[in-house]
Amino acid sequence: MRWALARVALAVTSMVALAFLIPLGFAIDHIAAQRALADAQARIAAIEPLLAVTTDRTQLQGALETMSDAQDIALRLPGGDVLGTSHTSAAQLAAVEAQRRAQTLAVPGGSVLVQPEVVDGGQTTVIEVFIDTGSTHEGVLRGWLILSGVALLLVAGSTLVADRLATRVVGAARHLAQASRKLGDGDTTVRVAADGPHELREAGDAFNAMADRVVHLLAAERELVADLSHRLRTPLTALRLNAQALGDVPAAASTRDAVAKLEQEVDQIIRTARGGTGNAGSCDLAAVVAERMAFWSALAEDQERPWHLVGTAGPVPVPVAAPELAAALDAVLGNVFRHTPEGTAFQVTVHQGQDSAAILVDDAGPGLDEPDRALRRGEGSGRVGSTGLGLDIVRKLAERAGGSLTVDRSPLGGAQVHFSFLMPPHAASPTSGQVARARRYARRGRE
Repeated sequence: MRWALARVALAVTSMVALAFLIPLGFAIDHIAAQRALADAQARIAAIEPLLAVTTDRTQLQGALETMSDAQDIALRLPGGDVLGTSHTSAAQLAAVEAQRRAQTLAVPGGSVLVQPEVVDGGQTTVIEVFIDTGSTHEGVLRGWLILSGVALLLVAGSTLVADRLATRVVGAARHLAQASRKLGDGDTTVRVAADGPHELREAGDAFNAMADRVVHLLAAERELVADLSHRLRTPLTALRLNAQALGDVPAAASTRDAVAKLEQEVDQIIRTARGGTGNAGSCDLAAVVAERMAFWSALAEDQERPWHLVGTAGPVPVPVAAPELAAALDAVLGNVFRHTPEGTAFQVTVHQGQDSAAILVDDAGPGLDEPDRALRRGEGSGRVGSTGLGLDIVRKLAERAGGSLTVDRSPLGGAQVHFSFLMPPHAASPTSGQVARARRYARRGRE
């Protein structure tokens, strides 16, 4: 924008300068020609008194020799004698004598001012003053150069002034754009100083008001999420007490573990909502997958679901916090258990590439008729009990870590959910306990 305004100023001032420069240049040329003609008329005026006194050739010759620039003056006397160097032809002189008035005649090398003078006896003496081309254009080149220099200074000055004014405008617009990008990146503390033209100051004030409103809305949203999550504590407490009342039956332990896990997730939601930020960090994808499969394997055995766990033998670091990754995997596996009949087989595969890692969850269920719809937030797959939020949460987590989420047909016949993460260049290695657990559950899944 700055250079655009400077170019506009350059174009406009150049046109204005040319509009004045060209006429002034021709005016200088015309003035120089008029000055040369006036000098020639002054010479003629100096000779006319001499012709009024005498027409003697000798006296006139002596008078001409005393005059400056006598070589440019010629006298044609009544008898036909010529004093000096004549530049005109006999025909041109005859025409001038017949008209009896001064004329300017074009001749090679310039022009001649011819003035007929009637002397004693009614005879005519013709005075010629030669005006060479150099004298008619004397000073024209210097005048053109001066005008061009002035025009260049005016154009450069106006362009510089326009650039300075544009810098102020562009600077205010750039600051507003930078603040908008920071706000878009999540920095809700950014504000702009209202500067620049009136319109940009209004835009800056509107931006600050919008940022304040965003802060208030986010705070209200976090409080609402925290309040709603806190309401879950009451039914969770009742559920935990009921689970404890079950005694030592086989299902009681898994029920109590599930309730404890749910309480942890609710507490994490409340802390995240109050703090306004989510978990940050990295984890070992293979270890997290192995640990979550330890949880889901019990339910899979109860429902007689064949399952396999592949690829968790080694550490796979990803830039995602372990709780978030566990929640994403639980959302996908929960869909398998919720939307496929009991006894349906499934497989979880951890794939590690050169710079990315991925989790593939395949099932042998009926699959998804509209995979694209399942990825749209709030729509889901159209199945009963689907909120349409689970896969969207997984997608956002994968994209935040530089990966993606896709849903396709599984080689097992059902659906395949593939979500990937960009691996950090330097990630911490998992602990020996995590690796051991990953290998143990990997072997268990293959058995």
